[in-house]
Amino acid sequence: MGADDKIKNTAEDAKGKAKEAYGEATDDESTQAEGKADQTKSNLKQAGEKAKDTFK
Repeated sequence: MGADDKIKNTAEDAKGKAKEAYGEATDDESTQAEGKADQTKSNLKQAGEKAKDTFK
């Protein structure tokens, strides 16, 4: 996994966690869901990168 990709995925995960927390604080279910989706997307990207590294 490239360092650039790892940094981007970690930033996306942090952004998702912040969105989710903001949604919880403001009782905004839509924002909470967006935050969870961002985190899931980041996790999937990280898993894909790890799988690519395994087969190199």
